[in-house]
Amino acid sequence: MSNKAPLLGLDHGSWFQAFRGIVRSTDERTLLTSGLPVSGVGNSSPIVSYENARAIASALVLANMNSIPLDWAARLSVGGVNMNFFIVKQLPVLPPEAYLKERSTGRPYVHLIVPRVLELTYTSEEMAGFAADLGFDGPPFHWDDQRRHCLRCELDAIFAQMYGLARADLEWILDAEPPSSSFPSLKQNEMQAFGEYRTQRYVLQAFDTLERGQVPDLSG
Repeated sequence: MSNKAPLLGLDHGSWFQAFRGIVRSTDERTLLTSGLPVSGVGNSSPIVSYENARAIASALVLANMNSIPLDWAARLSVGGVNMNFFIVKQLPVLPPEAYLKERSTGRPYVHLIVPRVLELTYTSEEMAGFAADLGFDGPPFHWDDQRRHCLRCELDAIFAQMYGLARADLEWILDAEPPSSSFPSLKQNEMQAFGEYRTQRYVLQAFDTLERGQVPDLSG
């Protein structure tokens, strides 16, 4: 059975990428993007498609769109409750060539990002097609909340470096001083759950590690 949409001329194989078209001020993040097994979705889950290097491109853009630096820009761009395509198209998503650059670790950013995205995404056999398209033939990764949080914070730090942010810039994005606010729901939820703004500490720790020329491993 083909997964091709005849009217659109798109063939999504066994998976596709979509973002949530509805935003709420009470959510921890604004731009929520995910890889999904082929299934029916409504108009509140716009699909993102790629013409070339589909799996790699999807993994890189997925990580970029879910990163704290880009989410901060998205928060400043949305004036209502809809994450419309015209907003997404204007967000500062990094160009393909940015992922081939090396900065402090001596490794291209693509080599740091794709394995983390694979582990975060491939937690069910339903996404085996995505894993296979990335060249991985192992079993799904175990869902571990702590490790997943560490991987996401490492990606946040990687993208902060890719955007050329200084540490002070990243500190502001994570927790702007009053009367401004960056991620109030995220901070409030973590203060209640852990007694600290854990994401801030982890992201800054990973960022400092990158700036020293080392690959961050928060769960190691």
